[in-house]
Amino acid sequence: MKKITNDAYNTIFAELGRDWALITAQKDGKVNTMTAAWGGIGVMWGKDVAFVVVRPTRYTKEFLDAGDTFSLSFLPAEHKKTLSYFGSVSGREEDKIAKSGLAIAREDDIPYFEAADKVLLLKKLYAQDMCPEAFVDTSLDAQWYPEHDYHTLYIAEITGVLEK
Repeated sequence: MKKITNDAYNTIFAELGRDWALITAQKDGKVNTMTAAWGGIGVMWGKDVAFVVVRPTRYTKEFLDAGDTFSLSFLPAEHKKTLSYFGSVSGREEDKIAKSGLAIAREDDIPYFEAADKVLLLKKLYAQDMCPEAFVDTSLDAQWYPEHDYHTLYIAEITGVLEK
């Protein structure tokens, strides 16, 4: 046996953690998105799932909470600046999707980005607000939640995968 890196074992560590993805959902016919660098993929309740976390202050959370489906779009490296923009500007203040110049496509009425190399189509199964009492490693609470703005954890079934 030889020791390998996490990235060599599973590319999702690189795709989500370093390259980022876009969480995209719709509410009342409007689409909103945000950049995600935290989350994962696995198996839960006998289903292939993805999980993402979203802070309560994010506008996209309203869209996630309003519907049953959303997507994760993984864009090529040349879109890193746009991903950074989507993570730093709120859709409450401007139409960041229109301003980005990227086009929305749909599959099974789930919005995603046409520019993506890979898309996960997702159906929500579970949502849970994180709380300080649940931290086993309490240093994480102090490090990541000084404002006590705990993420909501969403676990979603992967209902489809699109790839270029």
